[in-house]
Amino acid sequence: MYETARTKYQAWGIDTEGALKKCAAIPVSLHCWQGDDIMGFEQNGGGASGGIQTTGNYPGRARNKDELMADLDFVYSFIPGKKRLSLHAIYAISGKPTARDAIEARHFDPWLEWAAQHGINLDFNPTLFSHPFAADGLTLSHPDKSIRDFWIRHVKACRSIAAYIGEKQGSACLNNIWIPDGLKNPPADRLSPRLRLRDALDEIFSVKYDKRFIIDAVESKLFGIGLESYTVGTSEFYIGYAAARGINVLLDSGHYHPTELVSDKIPSMLAFFEKVPLHVTRAVRWDSDHVVLFEDEIKEIANTIIRSNAEDRVLIGLDYFDASINRIAAWVTGARNMQKALLNALLAPCDELKALQDAGNYSKLLVMQEELKTLPFGAVWEEYLARQKIAVDWFPVVEQYERDVLTKR
Repeated sequence: MYETARTKYQAWGIDTEGALKKCAAIPVSLHCWQGDDIMGFEQNGGGASGGIQTTGNYPGRARNKDELMADLDFVYSFIPGKKRLSLHAIYAISGKPTARDAIEARHFDPWLEWAAQHGINLDFNPTLFSHPFAADGLTLSHPDKSIRDFWIRHVKACRSIAAYIGEKQGSACLNNIWIPDGLKNPPADRLSPRLRLRDALDEIFSVKYDKRFIIDAVESKLFGIGLESYTVGTSEFYIGYAAARGINVLLDSGHYHPTELVSDKIPSMLAFFEKVPLHVTRAVRWDSDHVVLFEDEIKEIANTIIRSNAEDRVLIGLDYFDASINRIAAWVTGARNMQKALLNALLAPCDELKALQDAGNYSKLLVMQEELKTLPFGAVWEEYLARQKIAVDWFPVVEQYERDVLTKR
């Protein structure tokens, strides 16, 4: 089947061998929080809060580091390509209760050891939610200086940890800052919270680290649950801040109005920023963080990355958390679909398509784009899995893992 597909693609001037090789080299950062519904290891008995929510109560949630690492081991066995893992600060392994503004790099040494064993690299995120000091929906923009200072210390600690991770693993660690800050009802003052956020970020970024080890990013959001009327960290705020301060803006595909497309935002950001980090998710009417499917927007995100020759500049990370289905299946499905989208994008005559656009031959461009959709992609995908020594038929193994492991938790 692959040889037949290779011949058909070759007739379009597409090198499937080159596509297979290139796809395997593009890293995708898996998010650790799908495995435990963003609970973390703080053992406070709570769940996700502060503008975000996980729905469902499917059996088998990871309850500690050993279970989460074991689930990740299992998940990675079904995912092809180059892999990373994104951690939140609440996954610190300290052995005792540790305040978030007191976490240290050594609390993540077990993760570094685990990652080294698997040949993957880590990314990082401060956790500014699910905490008493975030209960009213405000953190770095809080009018109470003591609360604001607590979160400044937390994010400073996280940047230190990210730089440490990057140096230890020999690959820059993305440190992405997202805050839930906003209000449920219309505010009386829209400016002051943003000025406080600006000043808090300035204090955080006053500490300088080697850019070989850390990539700093900020992430905007349209709104959150209970924070529907006003968001402090809007897209406009963070783009302006990042451009002025020389850092990067992370684009989350669920954090914009439903009619906005991240695939169209990426090239604009590439025109001005060194790196463009992504959180790829699937929004259903709002930022609902559904499992990524092999559908139009994820395909277009991948097309944009490949056709912009930006594989080294766009940092692909996943961000969804579905507790209504088997969490392993959710992880694997979304990650494989991201890989499918990348491979699909590589199986296109990009130079010819660009030339048709520049020549104004929009008729042929449209026809070619549509004809490419029915080429035998599935056969090339299965060949990719075979070469990566990854199973095509994986779900029965996950079902067995559920019976043997997850249902016994």
